[in-house]
Amino acid sequence: MPEPARVPAREPVRDAARDVAIVAFGQSEHVRDSAETSEVEMLMPVLHDVLAQTGLRARDIDFTCSGSSDYLAGRAFSFTMALDGVGAWPPIAESHVEMDGAWALYEAWVKILTGEAETALVYAYGKSSPGDVREVLTRQLDPYYVAPLWPDSVALAALQARALIDAGLADAREPAGTAARRRGGPARPPGEYVVAPLRTGDCPPVVDGAAAVVLAAGDTARRLTGRPAWIRGLDHRIEAHGLGVRDLTDSPSTRLAAERAGAFERPPDTVELHAPFSSQEVVLRRALRLDGPQSAHVRINPSGGALAANPVMAAGLIRLGEAAARIQRGESDRALAHATSGPCLQQNLVAVLEGDPRPGTGGQHKEGQ
Repeated sequence: MPEPARVPAREPVRDAARDVAIVAFGQSEHVRDSAETSEVEMLMPVLHDVLAQTGLRARDIDFTCSGSSDYLAGRAFSFTMALDGVGAWPPIAESHVEMDGAWALYEAWVKILTGEAETALVYAYGKSSPGDVREVLTRQLDPYYVAPLWPDSVALAALQARALIDAGLADAREPAGTAARRRGGPARPPGEYVVAPLRTGDCPPVVDGAAAVVLAAGDTARRLTGRPAWIRGLDHRIEAHGLGVRDLTDSPSTRLAAERAGAFERPPDTVELHAPFSSQEVVLRRALRLDGPQSAHVRINPSGGALAANPVMAAGLIRLGEAAARIQRGESDRALAHATSGPCLQQNLVAVLEGDPRPGTGGQHKEGQ
């Protein structure tokens, strides 16, 4: 019998000819309870902000893509209501992902790379306050073997933290120290146990919030902002669905996404990690080669990360936006941004962002040197 045809490996999309950049980023105030505010009311100021930063009007946007969750809203097709904040008339080219907005950004990036759009508006929002987000997130689990046991997101993160401790890759004090640093406090065990070994400070605050970015290609990006944050590489990968077949102390999907995005070609000066639980930062730092002396100069989560504010469905997009904003402000030259979705870092996205070289610096960031 003839051998089956072999499918060639997919080449990285980052080799595509078009340059695409993040040219604007905005986010809402993150609040514990926004019961008196609708999704549209929460989103509209953010959309107006990013459009004002670029001088664009809604009708100038070629493609719009959003990320949110109907499970959080408690109703089907809830994202269509948010379109009132965008303005869906005259008819617009629009899409939606039932995931964190970082994956909506990925879709918009591909749309621009293929030449089907010159500009794109990406936004994401999440309102966790109406219900129990820990209960809602159990709907991500394997419906046959895991979901019937109803382990919530904190219990599963605690399982991952315990695996790290048992493997000798962390001790019970390390996650607590990470959490304290993110919140600007002393490195001591923060708060009471939620699910051992995680304490309250090791877990993300449950907040409502929204975020948006504007993408543009080539000369359009240069016209819209003084220093675009060019997306040099972007990739996402996923682990096996079954928790029992995964090594929870490692994140091969993050490592592979980083390799495909070109993250290891040259070290970044800024890293924004989407680590909702302090123990997950330990896993991500190892996967992204950020745990050795060579990364001592790297600023990790200067924004505070998801431990400071974790609006579900928007926190990953915020990591890309924060990294891009530092490049636009001239505080960074090469940044790595990470987003995750699913239990125990199940699916991971990695982006490499760069600013144009600055005269006299060779393109290298001099902060702190």
